[in-house]
Amino acid sequence: MKSQYVLPITIVVAGVLIAGAIFLVGKMAAPTGTGTTGKVTARQYDPAVDYIVGNPNAQVKVVEYADLECPYCKTFQTTMHQIMDYYGASGKVAWVYRPFPLAQLHSKAPKEAEAAECAGAQGGATAFYKYIDGVYAVTPGGNNLDLAQLPVIAGQIGLNVETFNQCLASGKFTQKIQSSYNEAIKQGGQGTPFILIMVGDEAVTLQGAQPYDSMRAAIDAVLGGTPGTASTTAQ
Repeated sequence: MKSQYVLPITIVVAGVLIAGAIFLVGKMAAPTGTGTTGKVTARQYDPAVDYIVGNPNAQVKVVEYADLECPYCKTFQTTMHQIMDYYGASGKVAWVYRPFPLAQLHSKAPKEAEAAECAGAQGGATAFYKYIDGVYAVTPGGNNLDLAQLPVIAGQIGLNVETFNQCLASGKFTQKIQSSYNEAIKQGGQGTPFILIMVGDEAVTLQGAQPYDSMRAAIDAVLGGTPGTASTTAQ
């Protein structure tokens, strides 16, 4: 489905000054003045593949491609919880997290991404997002997490650790992680977090750890363009 309002929204969002910082593949980038990169056609939310916070039928979905060893992703995790606290009850906005581990920078990140998938396989979306929060709570970032903590985090959020370890050792999600990485690159991801603000299969793309106010402005711009939306303010 091709929307008629995403291109004008891209122009609106491009006018918002977005402070952020990104990891470029192969080196650390300095903070950027604007994180808007344009418009893409992207894969829609798929309940067979993705985990979601909020209404699966939300008008707008914020899709985040992230690396669990990226300190900017850790910061953006807090921002997205704030975003969902604000918009979630309205059912208009939902959050989808997809792995984008930058192994060139963070050799441990792919295994950490697999660990989150193993958590989700055992406990669904709730366990998936709790596990990601758990990793961010203990990792110092920059590829410095002790991987021995992965099953510890699983136990802390109430998972069966033996089942978790069997899943992680099996490598059953290795290909899924690689496919998600390839998907992010194809859509223009240059670093993490790489963000899509999606309506249908069309998205405005943003690079970097956008602050809360900038995310609010971008989401409100998109909500204001969706058919049947009388207000851009969540109640």
